[in-house]
Amino acid sequence: MLKKKILIVGGTGFFGFHLLKFFLKLNWSVFSLSKSRPNYLRVLKNIKYLHGDISKKDSIKFLKDYNFNYIVNCGGYVDHVSKIETLKTHFIGCKNLYQIFADKKIQTFVQIGSSSEYGKMKSPLRETQLGKAKTIYGKSKLRASKFLLSLKNRNFPFVIIRPFLLYGPFQDNNRFLPFVISSLIANKKFACSDCTQYRDFLYIDDAVKAIKACLGNKKVYGKIVNIGLGKSLQLRKAINIIQKKIKKGKPDFGKVALRPDEPEVIFPDIKRAKKYLNWKPKINFKQGIVKTINYFKKNSHIAKI
Repeated sequence: MLKKKILIVGGTGFFGFHLLKFFLKLNWSVFSLSKSRPNYLRVLKNIKYLHGDISKKDSIKFLKDYNFNYIVNCGGYVDHVSKIETLKTHFIGCKNLYQIFADKKIQTFVQIGSSSEYGKMKSPLRETQLGKAKTIYGKSKLRASKFLLSLKNRNFPFVIIRPFLLYGPFQDNNRFLPFVISSLIANKKFACSDCTQYRDFLYIDDAVKAIKACLGNKKVYGKIVNIGLGKSLQLRKAINIIQKKIKKGKPDFGKVALRPDEPEVIFPDIKRAKKYLNWKPKINFKQGIVKTINYFKKNSHIAKI
């Protein structure tokens, strides 16, 4: 029996790395596409690492020589500082991937979207609300979503997954929860906002299982699907939960101003994921944060704060 072949675009990133690990355990033939080599902490054996820039079609035209069953697009410029690079990698990159694979008869193309596509719309956020993105990152992701949705009549088997805030082991310290955890482990006093915002946090293992549920699933083709816990947690409460587990360090609340484009409350309606993917999150915040803290404690010697 032939192994299933899957390409994870952006396989060197946090989400991509966990997807690679998961499908490797299923004994699939797993490929990663990225501009550069993975961080040494995220190097995996038996992964076929390919290199190319999705924002430049000529850079990835070699992919036409491969026959993948599934594509998951996690690719994109992660810092969101450069407007041009962010737009190129998230929007132009998505278009280029479509043009490469449009006639390759793949079974499923999963586009990883973002909760940022909704902007400051009122929660619970539903997929029928296409979005009013405010940030360049959200706008770039939303343009990619609109592009794919325009292909509905072209028989291209895409699904757009909109994850809410993902967290877990191996995440970079420039994200909220890893920054808080690493600062507390190091017994630092760290500046933060008043942290009155409410956010939906989804543990990475649950997110990976949602992607698996998309593959070969014709019920979701042509649709947007939110994935998250489906409820929000105040950031200050999240910090307090972490601080009680670590028992050192101190947040300095109110020292960082909120961004003007930042919504106060964000959480999704996940009925569509339950209906079409037969998926719901299994790991609550308190369970997931213990797993995450344990990872960062074991690797505190390499943490960069």
